[in-house]
This record gives sequence, structure tokens and C-alpha cells, in this order.
Amino acid sequence: LRIISAREEAELAMESCAPLLAPEDRRAILFDIGGGSTEIAWIRRRGDGTPELISYLSLPLGVVTLAERAGQDCFTAEGFLSVVDEVAEKLARFDEVHRIGQEIRAGGVRLMGTSGTVTTLAGVALALPKYSRPLVDGQTLDTEAADRALADLFALGREGLAAHPCVGPERVEFVLPGCAVYAAIRRVWPAPRITVADRGLREGMLTRMIRAARAKREH
Repeated sequence: LRIISAREEAELAMESCAPLLAPEDRRAILFDIGGGSTEIAWIRRRGDGTPELISYLSLPLGVVTLAERAGQDCFTAEGFLSVVDEVAEKLARFDEVHRIGQEIRAGGVRLMGTSGTVTTLAGVALALPKYSRPLVDGQTLDTEAADRALADLFALGREGLAAHPCVGPERVEFVLPGCAVYAAIRRVWPAPRITVADRGLREGMLTRMIRAARAKREH
């Protein structure tokens, strides 16, 4: 067993999501809202089209840590907004260094999200009768549609979330804290579209293993 660094975690997520980049994408901002933390990867395309990690940010704010600290508050408008403000403040410091918002306004920057929060938003936005990975992974949504899905989830309340086919009772406490992190990302980086990835570290590790095996065979 080996404990990986936050940078390697960002690199693995980048590798798994790289096939979702389009030829016209100059940059990408990839976020992963996890259980104990939220990872942000700022990515550029090299001349040969392969992605390169410019920088990364790891916040100790994930759906589990936020649910334990402020989960009940997220069911109220005031409590939800308080979490959004906290996360947005931390993201804004990262943006001040890399001017990501400015790059988004210039065009050619893809906003990508991976994790249960963003895939749930996609499932709701697509009005799926139940969650389906093939229908969600790689889907690009207008961020306005994702925002409406967030509003719909918030309006359901605890009982409605438990009954929703894309949420379920085991994830009730974690959905709105994750949505608050997503809302903060949207506030700081208001991209017109978001690409949803139902993939992450595992797929990144598999990609590296496959590449290493091919290189070994070639030699």
C-alpha cells in the first residue's frame, strides 16, 4: 500500500478525464468533490494535445466533513449559503493566482466535474428514472440546467431526497453539502457548460498501468 500525495491525486483524476477534452480546449478546470476533501486541478493542453497539470488545490472540505460539521444547516437557505461563502472564499484565493475566471471569459476553458455530487446533478438534470453511468459519464450540460437541478434537490428536503432515484436514503446527508461546494465553484468560475465524469482515481491508475504495460512490451 502507498499513500499518494494531493498532487498525484489531481494528476490521476486528470488522466482519467483527459479523453473528455475536446481539440479546441486550451485549458480545463477539473474538480473532484470527495468525502474528506475537494480537489481542484488547473490543466493546460500541450502542443501534442496531452494534458499537463499547471497547479492544484486541495481543500479539507468534502461531503462527509461538511455533513458532520454543517450537514443539518445545509437544509436551510441560510446554512447552505454560509457553506457556499466559505468554500468560495478559499477558491477565490486560488483564482487570484491563476486568473482562471479571466481565462474562462477568454474562451477555450472546459469545466469538468467528477464525483457523486456532480453525477447526481446530471442525473436530475437529465430526468433519469434511475442513475445510469453510461448516460451520465461524458455528458456536457449547460450550467444553467445543472443549477436548476441543484435548486430541485434543495427543494425536496430530507424525505424527498431519500425517495429520489438518483439519491436514495444512504446519501441524503451528503448531497446538499456537496451541492454547496458545487455552487461555490460555479460562483467563482461561471463557465457556460460543465462536462460530467463518472470516473476518477481508479480509472487514472488503470490508465497508467496500461501505458506502463504497453511501454514494457515495446521494449
